[in-house]
Amino acid sequence: MVYRRTPAVQARLDAQRVQLVASATRVLSQAGYGGLSVAAVAAEAGVATGTVYKQFANKAELVAAVFDTVVAREVDAVRAASASGQDVVTRVTAAVETFAGRALKNPKLAYVLLAEPVDAAVDAQRLEFRRAFAASFADAIADGIATGQLPPQDVAMSAAALVGAIGEVLVGPLATQPQAESVIPGLVAFAVRALGLPNSR
Repeated sequence: MVYRRTPAVQARLDAQRVQLVASATRVLSQAGYGGLSVAAVAAEAGVATGTVYKQFANKAELVAAVFDTVVAREVDAVRAASASGQDVVTRVTAAVETFAGRALKNPKLAYVLLAEPVDAAVDAQRLEFRRAFAASFADAIADGIATGQLPPQDVAMSAAALVGAIGEVLVGPLATQPQAESVIPGLVAFAVRALGLPNSR
């Protein structure tokens, strides 16, 4: 007879998985990808190492689950910011400030998401992370072109270029100067210029 989990057992396992992902997120925020181990996550969660392995096959699978959770939250924040306002400068400014500002509030975790060397499986998710952010910028750019606020351009290319440039600029401050919020106005000015408008701020 095949064993079937009861709803109560499944709920307990689901809650445990959420707890482990949250614990792994805290470890990444403190120690980065290089400092994360299954044992460290188990200790943070207050469970046995074997408990972690019952939920995740290895470190890469655990971190991939963290990426799923954290990236969804960050993308939602940027998407909401980029959807506010009528003019494209306001929307792009809000998206850049949100993206960079949130990254600088948790620099170690942001560095993991953006640039720290990781396993191939996690790196593949990083690519999805960038695409999701680019989609948020693309919506604002496309609307700007449609309303005549921006010159004609390749929307997907411009959006991807902005995300790449912002990520590249943040890598330095995130790695060496965690409180370098002064980069944000420069990033906003760059983004607006790159899309073909003078900086209105």
